[in-house]
Amino acid sequence: MDSVKRYFGFDEAGTNLRVEVLAGVTTFLTMAYIIFVNPAILGDAGMPKDSVFVATCLVAALASLIMGFWANYPIACAPGMGLNAYFAYTVVKGMGFTWQAALGAVFVSGCLFLIVTLFRVREVIVAGIPHSIRIAITGGIGLFLAIISLKSAGIVTGNPATLVTLGNLHDPHVVLAIIGFFAIVTLDYLRVRGSILIGIVGVTILSFFFGGNEFRGIVSAPPSITPTLFQLDIKAALSTGVLNVILVFFLVELFDATGTLMGVANRAGLLVHGKMHRLNRALLADSTAILAGSLLGTSSTTAYIESASGVQAGGRTGVTAITVAVLFLLALFFAPLAGVVPGYATAPALLYVSCLMLREMADLPWDDATEVVPAALTALLMPFTYSIANGVAFGFISYAGLKLLTGQGRQVKLVVWVIAAVFLFRFFYLGSE
Repeated sequence: MDSVKRYFGFDEAGTNLRVEVLAGVTTFLTMAYIIFVNPAILGDAGMPKDSVFVATCLVAALASLIMGFWANYPIACAPGMGLNAYFAYTVVKGMGFTWQAALGAVFVSGCLFLIVTLFRVREVIVAGIPHSIRIAITGGIGLFLAIISLKSAGIVTGNPATLVTLGNLHDPHVVLAIIGFFAIVTLDYLRVRGSILIGIVGVTILSFFFGGNEFRGIVSAPPSITPTLFQLDIKAALSTGVLNVILVFFLVELFDATGTLMGVANRAGLLVHGKMHRLNRALLADSTAILAGSLLGTSSTTAYIESASGVQAGGRTGVTAITVAVLFLLALFFAPLAGVVPGYATAPALLYVSCLMLREMADLPWDDATEVVPAALTALLMPFTYSIANGVAFGFISYAGLKLLTGQGRQVKLVVWVIAAVFLFRFFYLGSE
């Protein structure tokens, strides 16, 4: 036990094994939906859903283990939402590529990702992020979590006239989510250990009585992964028509993962003078996972913003991520049990965390429009375009543009100009997809 404490730095982080495991369970419960959603989305692209289920669990476990053991950060990884939708609905169904070719594109983008990580290009990018944009990334992720959680809870729903509107507050699921939210906030204010986990479990139990939830059993044997294992088509991925796809995968992976790592680490108090000490290890964890995922049979893997819920529950070291990894492996055999936690049970936890993450925005230099406006765009575009990468893109472009227009161009680092130019190229030449 002492060796574990020393390796993960429990004393320096002010934590212990019990808190870290609880935090890991909390993170897993808030992101366990990916076990079922990812196969459904990739299944629409013609991929065998059962095999994708296994690939999802395996790659999430692998990535989270590397993040925990090697990088020692409480950040879990899994196939990314948004990236899987782009894979299925744009690349395969929209552009007509086979899912094998799309997996090949993920593999090639993962290779590029690994190269820029090994040569520490990503570290240069992170070091070049302006302080105001750094703050906005955390606040923007908070807003992103808010719209995800409000939608999952049914409090916010789509409307063709106004885009979004208030959901049905008479729906038992919505009522349970609201009860769960107030329970979590109250318990956390009273400093009750495991308040977020208690809220999730409490709403899940109530869902059996008032939400129409059904118990589906405990254990089931995992299906075969053979139909998707090593089925990627790299030759097709290198054809002219799919090169644009590779670039989009690369850019979204790069800034989604980097933004999430910075935002969650900042929320956990793990940034020292705006820097992550083991940043390159964390970046290598998600780079390796993208390659592994393409070989196993799933779309790009990335760091998960839901890790913020585990951080709020006290997670500060890699043990949190390792706990998530173990639970993903167990989910291969306990999928029926994992499936009984409804989205409206985890939504209150994410909504509470999102509220807390918004306080980072108070540190912005509000008297300088050339700093505040790019930061505001960064934060606002994340939820409104449903993409962390798009928020970061608009932040960089507007930051460079406003500094140039106000005669402060020399204050902008070279890396900011390069990233802004790359994103402009992406939007004007490749489009918004």
